[in-house]
Amino acid sequence: MKKCGITILGSTGSIGQNTLNVIGQHPDKFEVMALSAYSSVDLLFEQCCYFKPAFAAMAEPNAALRLKTRIETQGLDTQVLSGEEGLCFIAELESVTKVVAAIVGSAGLLSTLSAVEAGKQVLIANKEALVMAGDLLVSRAKESGAILLPVDSEHNALFQCMPDAYITGRRPDGVRRLILTASGGPFLHANDQTLSEVTPEMACQHPNWKMGKKITVDCATLMNKGLEVIEACKLFQLSSEEVEVIVHPQSIIHSLVEYVDGSFLAQLGTPDMRIPITHCLAWPSRLPSGAKRLSLTEIGQLTFLTPDTEKFRCLPLAYEALSLGNAATAVLNASNEVAVQSFLNKEMRFSRIPTIIEEVLQKFFDLSASTLQEILVADKLAREQALKLVQAGCYSV
Repeated sequence: MKKCGITILGSTGSIGQNTLNVIGQHPDKFEVMALSAYSSVDLLFEQCCYFKPAFAAMAEPNAALRLKTRIETQGLDTQVLSGEEGLCFIAELESVTKVVAAIVGSAGLLSTLSAVEAGKQVLIANKEALVMAGDLLVSRAKESGAILLPVDSEHNALFQCMPDAYITGRRPDGVRRLILTASGGPFLHANDQTLSEVTPEMACQHPNWKMGKKITVDCATLMNKGLEVIEACKLFQLSSEEVEVIVHPQSIIHSLVEYVDGSFLAQLGTPDMRIPITHCLAWPSRLPSGAKRLSLTEIGQLTFLTPDTEKFRCLPLAYEALSLGNAATAVLNASNEVAVQSFLNKEMRFSRIPTIIEEVLQKFFDLSASTLQEILVADKLAREQALKLVQAGCYSV
């Protein structure tokens, strides 16, 4: 049986490494054709030595040169590419069936779009691409025949609970609403005083998941859940009124689908990203993921809470961006990326993240977003404005 060719965009990140872990468990099923990273030369080199892909791409040109030297010294038959052009090239490879889109942030948009336009099965772990340009990605997928498979644990759970033969990009028949679960992050029970004193080290300690810094901070502000609401609306073609968020601290139920007949379907599993990754890699079949099996008796109880939208203002801002339309979701995403990075750089306070986002959103929400170029312009303007606000001294406010 022919192996399934895989490209991983962002192979050195958390999702990329977990994907390679799963692929390594099933060498008879999958073949790594291409890997990519931004600038992590050492780790990408190790991955190339083990999986021996035909191509490796690095977004940062100088890093690509260093990788090329090491690849040649090792005698590996891997061609090294660089920049956005290199990322798009490996996303479109004819020998590849599935592309894992795991580049963090807006940097992954163009290569993800390339994979979609090439008609691939695109395993989307880059939620920012859908937040920025969800309508565009879905419409291009319909044109090319590409299939969007959600890797995010919540959206993968929704996908697994959808009607038989459901394909993303269509409104699901018989569904009343979607329910996304949120762990609540590390500050679920924190007071305002604690939130004003949060450090990057504190914000990067998620109680249930091991992830990159940016997404972990997003979980701490609940912006991650806001982005997921937007992602769900785009993927499943539902309105914001049909997508609800509840806090579920145990992170065992990953999401639920309510049907019009009153039935609720939920996907449960241990908090291990290899489960949704394996589902997407094997789809429409099933394979072992290597994750620990779930024991409900060990868990004992599952609890659910209403999110505190006054304390975690990023969540209602995401709903607001959805209702505003145009480029509002792209502006929301761009300003959040700048604010989070500024917080991680200790240039501003944690509690100021939603304030920056709200101010930028109010300024640029009505920009047009009907084309890729317009989306990129809105992204650029929002980033510039967010950076101005940070530089104006928001950390001390």
